[in-house]
Amino acid sequence: MFWEIFTLVIVLPVLFLGVLLFGVFVIVPCAFIFASWYMKIKERKLQRRQRDGANVAFFHPYCNAGGGGERVLWVAIKAILTRYPDTHIYIYTLETAEPKTILDKVQNQFNVKVDLNSINFIRLTLRKAIEAKSYPYFTLLMQSLGSMVLGMEAFLKFNPDIYIDTTGFAFSYPIFRYLAQCPVGCYTHYPTITSAMMRRVKHRITSYNNSSVIARNPILTWCKLMYYRIFGWLYSVVGRCADIVMVNGTWTEEHINELWGIPLSTHRVYPPCEVAELKKLRSLVKDSDPLRILSVAQFRPEKDHPLMLQAMYELRNLLVNNEMLWNKIKLVLVGSCRNDEDKERVQNLRDLAKHLSIEDNVQFVVNASYAQLLQLYQTSSMAIHAMWNEHFGISVVECMAAGLITVAHRSGGPLADIIEPSHSSQTGFLAAEPDEYARAILEIIALPTHERSNIIEAARASVDRFSEMEFEKTFLRVTEPLMRLD
Repeated sequence: MFWEIFTLVIVLPVLFLGVLLFGVFVIVPCAFIFASWYMKIKERKLQRRQRDGANVAFFHPYCNAGGGGERVLWVAIKAILTRYPDTHIYIYTLETAEPKTILDKVQNQFNVKVDLNSINFIRLTLRKAIEAKSYPYFTLLMQSLGSMVLGMEAFLKFNPDIYIDTTGFAFSYPIFRYLAQCPVGCYTHYPTITSAMMRRVKHRITSYNNSSVIARNPILTWCKLMYYRIFGWLYSVVGRCADIVMVNGTWTEEHINELWGIPLSTHRVYPPCEVAELKKLRSLVKDSDPLRILSVAQFRPEKDHPLMLQAMYELRNLLVNNEMLWNKIKLVLVGSCRNDEDKERVQNLRDLAKHLSIEDNVQFVVNASYAQLLQLYQTSSMAIHAMWNEHFGISVVECMAAGLITVAHRSGGPLADIIEPSHSSQTGFLAAEPDEYARAILEIIALPTHERSNIIEAARASVDRFSEMEFEKTFLRVTEPLMRLD
């Protein structure tokens, strides 16, 4: 009884007084100092920006990789420099190549010319922080936390007026919104986590992001599902730190709206595709030439090149009584290699082709130049794309623009935005399993000339909405609030 009275009369009032004093003498002054610091930095930034023009920083660690994400980066930069010529562009990158080498590759590979004097590269050093091989376990979470470390290095090296992430490292957004005190924009190609990924884990389906060890074990499956749900919540928290969110298609938009819940700040901006020039190409295929099936995709696991090889194996089985036609078919895999892991992946694909006894019908073209790619477009008969839930599918669009009848995976961007499979307005084919791909290839080979021409014309007519010009126009309209001086 005594201790209860003592606690009520003495201890609780003392604790209350202590908390009150701490708030008055510590929290309030700290909050006042922080607010003053915040306003001073914002004021200094605004004054410098009015005097010298805006410093716009793009976060793109692998800006020299040569993929669709890099095309978005460079076309976006070109659009900003054209519309706002007094803008200073900075790129946070891990690339060590010389600026001229990088920009020459951009022009050679994407046909995009950017003035060397307009670009400033902020070289980052903490490469291992975002590399998947650094984290054998909890890869999604650790890579995301690693991107915060890399984001802090970027912020400490240069504090911009506007921050735009074009890679999908959402965990860097709070750093630039709250510490750098600048508006944050992002172009999201692919959500880091999706409900579809969670469903694959829940239903214990083996895939590149769910090993067979976990898929076979119900306890490990439950643990991974909890991990995914916690990560999904964290991803939604950091994603809401973006002022302007751009997504590359319907599929990504639906997932981002589900995860981040800021639909009024989320805008669909289709990526820039090289359609104007490609639509001018005319086929150079002769009757005596091989029937080339072209695949254009970086050599990464999610692109699922093995599925294409398995489709070729199924195709060989279908043509077991037509050896002459089989010998005429050649799958041409075109893609860029970013590092030693990608090179090892290419070698594994070569080994798989040999194991399936189709090596004579498969050709690898690594790090092709733009000129080589144009030649392949003109000398190929059809195209194939195998990634499950491809966020958009720039290469699918470009193959269609080049006049190649395309078979893509029945999911993601190709299903939602690009390919119309219905007979009355067909622009291509969709498939999911290797045998479906094989049958679709045979169907394309057997098409009468007039039907083939109808599909090609319909496909070419449908891709104008994905042009570079449309991207620039939409990108500038959406990012105008970031560029505006308030």
